[in-house]
Order: sequence, then structure tokens, then C-alpha cells
Amino acid sequence: QVQLVVSGGCLVQPVWSLRLSCAASGFTFSSYAMRWYRKAPGKEREWVATISGRTNYADFVKGRFTISRDNSKNTVYLQMNSLKPEETAVYYCYQADMGYWGQGTQVTVSS
Repeated sequence: QVQLVVSGGCLVQPVWSLRLSCAASGFTFSSYAMRWYRKAPGKEREWVATISGRTNYADFVKGRFTISRDNSKNTVYLQMNSLKPEETAVYYCYQADMGYWGQGTQVTVSS
């Protein structure tokens, strides 16, 4: 069955960096686009980035976040730089074609 296991979330200070990972199994990883979303407390879940043959980013993370993938490891990454307190959220990976979500990982940005 399809599994998306998200890891890497933790407590960081503002302007610090963090890399999230999403390890996939149960489908041909290299054939599908992958996305990252996040949900902050009291807010709707919002799209952050997509990687397929190219990458796309939400305006609020452009220049600070980088989505990448390693098809040999069936893993998609989200490198987050210059983190802001308002980016405290649960971060999820998502495989849109089949509609599968990872379990999410908590990122807390606080001094």
C-alpha cells in the first residue's frame, strides 16, 4: 500500500534552517509529482511547493524554500531557510494523482 512517511520537524529559532523529508513507498515514485503543504494553527492548509519535471513555489516561500527529490531513495525533501515564526505549522507531503497524504511533521519556529 502507499505510504508517505514525513520526518524532520522540530523546534527551531527564527531565521534558522530545517530540512524535511518524505519517504514514499507503494508506488513508482519517480513517475509522480510530489507536493508539500502546511497547516498552521487556526488557518487552512496551504500549498507550499511542487516538484515534477520542474519546481513551483508559493510566493511566500520563493527564494527561501527548495523542494527536491531523490528518486533512488524514493524521497522528496523540503529545505527551508530563514524560517519565520508565522511558519510554525504541521508540514505534509502529498501525492496528488492518487490522493495520498503523509502524516505530517510539526515545525515550530520560536525563540
